[in-house]
Amino acid sequence: MQSNRFKEALLNPAEFPVTWELVPGRGAKETAQEKALTLAGQAAAGGKIHALTLTDNPGGTPAMSADFMGYEILKLGIEPLVHFTSKDKNRNQMESQLYALDRAGVRNLMVMSGDYPASGFQGRPAPVFDLDPLHTLQLISDMNRGLTYPGIKGNVTHQTSDFFPGAVVSPFKATEAEQMVQYYKLKKKIAAGAQFVVTQLGYDARKFHEVLLFMKQNGFNIPLVGNIYILPFGAAKMMNRNDLPGSVVTDKLLADIDRERNDPDKGEGARILRAARMYAIMKGMGFDGVHIGGHNIKYEQVEAIIRQGEELAPRWNELIRYFDYPIPGGFYYFERNPDTGLNLETPATRLNRPLDADVERTYGFSRFFHQLMYEPGKKLYDAMKNLCGKVQGTKMEGPFHKLEHLTKVVLFDCRDCGDCALIDAAYLCPMSQCPKNQRNAACGGSFRGWCEVYPEKRRCIYVRAYARLKKHAEESQLDKGIVPPCNWDLYQTSSWINYYLGKDHTSKRQLR
Repeated sequence: MQSNRFKEALLNPAEFPVTWELVPGRGAKETAQEKALTLAGQAAAGGKIHALTLTDNPGGTPAMSADFMGYEILKLGIEPLVHFTSKDKNRNQMESQLYALDRAGVRNLMVMSGDYPASGFQGRPAPVFDLDPLHTLQLISDMNRGLTYPGIKGNVTHQTSDFFPGAVVSPFKATEAEQMVQYYKLKKKIAAGAQFVVTQLGYDARKFHEVLLFMKQNGFNIPLVGNIYILPFGAAKMMNRNDLPGSVVTDKLLADIDRERNDPDKGEGARILRAARMYAIMKGMGFDGVHIGGHNIKYEQVEAIIRQGEELAPRWNELIRYFDYPIPGGFYYFERNPDTGLNLETPATRLNRPLDADVERTYGFSRFFHQLMYEPGKKLYDAMKNLCGKVQGTKMEGPFHKLEHLTKVVLFDCRDCGDCALIDAAYLCPMSQCPKNQRNAACGGSFRGWCEVYPEKRRCIYVRAYARLKKHAEESQLDKGIVPPCNWDLYQTSSWINYYLGKDHTSKRQLR
């Protein structure tokens, strides 16, 4: 089996691997693609970069396939790290894509939901989000073991693949609810098969330290890679507005970068030094590697960051003061260490913190009927199960389904998927109320509690779900088990019948 330099370096405590992000760009034979390949050739020749990460339609706009660009880069003698997203593809297409990557020898994958699709040919395309990152990691893990599925003459098992999949987490969230669901989801990603973790982008040293401590305290013995972005003023303004969802630049940092533009070199030296200091801090803290990104970056600049970062690393703790950019009023998982400016290993008390969203009266109504009807052993549970058994397959099934759907449209904006996830999200429907249909907690794009797609208009449904559950001291429910993807065989069928007669994911989970 061919060696994987990136994987070997990341798993070797004696090495500190660096990845560098390239953007394939829109087009096939345009300047952007030729430039990306030229930079890749320089990185391969320089020997300082362990893998080149390739974005998948960043910003939700069409671009050259990261898969094919990965194959081109592999031929140059350097490992690609392909962003593998679910926003534009259903599960069958994703499986097909993985077969092609496996055959091409492209093994390193960074699995994420992806940016919500933006306008393309003749308008905005339909978002897909059939699988979330956890489901994708499960599929990749199954392929690594040898994917088995039923065939005409019995089960078929494929030859094993050799993917090295990673996941993403953001420690840079403003609210308790956002941050906690990020960490709940991280646990699930690791359980689903993530073999390394890359952080989202932010400039708060306490948050670098926080995610490292969280991984340590939970016994997650997999590599953690820190995210460094060479930040010019234009990109900083976009991140400050959350136009690049999930990347956090505070007003204080934006003001500092604005002042740096008055330097003789227009702030270039300050940008490189900031990135080098981040490199040094992350290496000194105990990260296992770093990911470097930035727009229109030259290879020589990346080498300068590595060189300066290595020089600064022995005194990394002296550099913490340069990354004092907290979100005003933001939540931290751990108590602050006044001596270091980082964190103590004591988790912050969350019990008496105010809720991050209002809890509507309708949730109490939902809880009451859940306990009455959906808990096995309750009288109405048995009555509903008997009723569904009698209705299924008769002329009454159609009117029964219509009555159910009408009720759930009024209460929950039901989309009639038939594989209901209301129970998993505190009676908020992820199929209608989350634009990315996330069934296992929030994506990474929320901003101050608002949905990435509808900022200042809709709260992230998992911020609302966390508040609902926390009101009853049950927020840890969001930390339990992986919710399967929607089974579209059940689309536009009665979810009541599917639940009570053991067809949907909830009833099957109860039977285990």
